[in-house]
Amino acid sequence: MGLIWPSELRQLGIVGMNRRNVEYIARNNERRCYPMVDNKLKTKLAATEWGIDVPELYGEVRYQYQARRLEQIIGDRETFVIKPAQGCGGKGILVIVGRRGNRFIKPSGSELSLRELKGHVSNILSGLFSLGGRLDVAMVEELVNFDDRFARYSYEGVPDVRVVVYKGYPVMAMLRCSTRESDGKANLHQGAVGVGIDIVSGTSICAVQHNCNVDKHPDTGHSFEGLKIPQWPKILKLAAGCYEMTSLGYLGADVVLDADRGPLILEINARPGLAIQIANRIGLRKRLNEIDLLKPGPKDVDSRIADSRRLFGARRDQK
Repeated sequence: MGLIWPSELRQLGIVGMNRRNVEYIARNNERRCYPMVDNKLKTKLAATEWGIDVPELYGEVRYQYQARRLEQIIGDRETFVIKPAQGCGGKGILVIVGRRGNRFIKPSGSELSLRELKGHVSNILSGLFSLGGRLDVAMVEELVNFDDRFARYSYEGVPDVRVVVYKGYPVMAMLRCSTRESDGKANLHQGAVGVGIDIVSGTSICAVQHNCNVDKHPDTGHSFEGLKIPQWPKILKLAAGCYEMTSLGYLGADVVLDADRGPLILEINARPGLAIQIANRIGLRKRLNEIDLLKPGPKDVDSRIADSRRLFGARRDQK
């Protein structure tokens, strides 16, 4: 890959980490709002209160002596997910897709005993996967039954749609597809594929893995060309609605598409990554500037989405 000069990055409107942190996160995200999104359990409880659809919470384990509660929470469930409330980068997320007697089956086909599950919960509680190694809470929640139309674009994991929302306006989106390299997780730094998505139509623009363009999924071999996200308007509405819930002016909303329940909010991030710009072949800065130029004042979710679809989109970027 060739080098690119800083002046060229500025011309492309690429937002770097320093500018993101100072101009957008620090100015628009009050510190008091962070605890809600940095703790997935608090996010889920708040979303439920606001009537925002999320995967069902089966239960939580807060202390080491409660590890035995895990058996009660799991019961006879065949599928579920165990995750740390304050984890980051997909660390500590354990997905169970089936049972064989007293054994629990992971997406890779390997099996775990109940004792091993309790050991994983104990590691979560001790802060092994949490931000700053803080003591944590283990959550047990519903496994998303993701839409079959995504099966060709993901390997042993649930693809999600990351939408960057600025002052309540959805400004850029990306489908994150897990790979063998990413171990079934949708984190780009672990080897997942990011597919830029047109805000207007919900269709694919470009796909990247490790910041390099790719045409096909590296494991399934399926082309990303012509990919269209189902229920796109509802996904935009769900993501934009996170603005009122969190009071964060700059956020990343991760949405999954459940085959039965439709779009669900999986997580909200107060410091969304910047690789979304590479997947969309355009910098964020121009779009954020356009939002700043809009007439200030309260607008409902539908009006904000209408503005975003008027201002942005792949066709407009090509002009």
